[in-house]
Amino acid sequence: MNLRRLKYFVKIVDLGSLTLASEVLHVAQPALSQQLATLEHECKQKLLVRTQKGVVPTEAGRVLYRHAQSILRQIEQARADVQNAGRSLVGQVSVGLAPGTAASTLALKLLQVVQSRHPKIVLHINENFGTTLFDAVRSGLMDMAVLYGGEGGVEGLRFDALLKEPLCVVAPAGLLPRDDELALSDLGEVDLLLPCSSNQLRRYVDRAFAAVKVVPHVVAEMESSTTLAAAISSGVGATILPASIARTVADTAAAELYPLTAPSVEVSLVLCAAAHLPMSEPAQVVKGVLLELVEAFHAKGAPVPSDKATA
Repeated sequence: MNLRRLKYFVKIVDLGSLTLASEVLHVAQPALSQQLATLEHECKQKLLVRTQKGVVPTEAGRVLYRHAQSILRQIEQARADVQNAGRSLVGQVSVGLAPGTAASTLALKLLQVVQSRHPKIVLHINENFGTTLFDAVRSGLMDMAVLYGGEGGVEGLRFDALLKEPLCVVAPAGLLPRDDELALSDLGEVDLLLPCSSNQLRRYVDRAFAAVKVVPHVVAEMESSTTLAAAISSGVGATILPASIARTVADTAAAELYPLTAPSVEVSLVLCAAAHLPMSEPAQVVKGVLLELVEAFHAKGAPVPSDKATA
């Protein structure tokens, strides 16, 4: 396939119009249409369909669009790596963070350390659902992501274990008996605020409840820690979170924090990357910083590395 044609195709899909793409690319529309026709002939598939509002990709077109984005991104990164060999690292690195993970509490520190050590690396941090991050990393649109899960393996992705965190209960003051520990079976009648059912953390919680034969009473589903803290502070209900984010939410909501026992449930935090795509040099450096921060976060009494540290 011709890279120029792939570039044209991506731009047409992005803009949804041959006319607009022609103007942006500074290519005559008949020539652009010919390039598209050649690409469709090479793929032996219809890639775009004309509508009254412009053009939209077919199913085959959507598949090619995902691959083309990844290919063009790798080409740009390869060019940057070669041009900057032996110089300061330059490039864009995207890191996905699932909401409610220990790593999300380190996002600011990650920015600070990367900026201090490698000021020419532009870091893009995206907080999103685990399933969305899986797709973005697998397609090459994102360099890496930190989220819970990955034990069963996901096609096209590789995982590095980071740490395990115990689940804790965060509840409004006075809602639960003030004990040092809390059994999962004690929460059967408690109003709970949990992530949506597709969230990996929610799956851990649901499996834990199923193991003790208790059906949780979920009154609302939410992903935002800010909204969650406000709801708990208002007495709407309690929640179950990994220890790191549970402490943050409890402090924000002026709520009570309970270690969860009988059973004690641990969740696995992992770093995922595409199994079939090479990681750029700037991305490898950012990955190293992230692993360093998580290790310090996990070690008892260890301070988070200074943003003045040297590479």
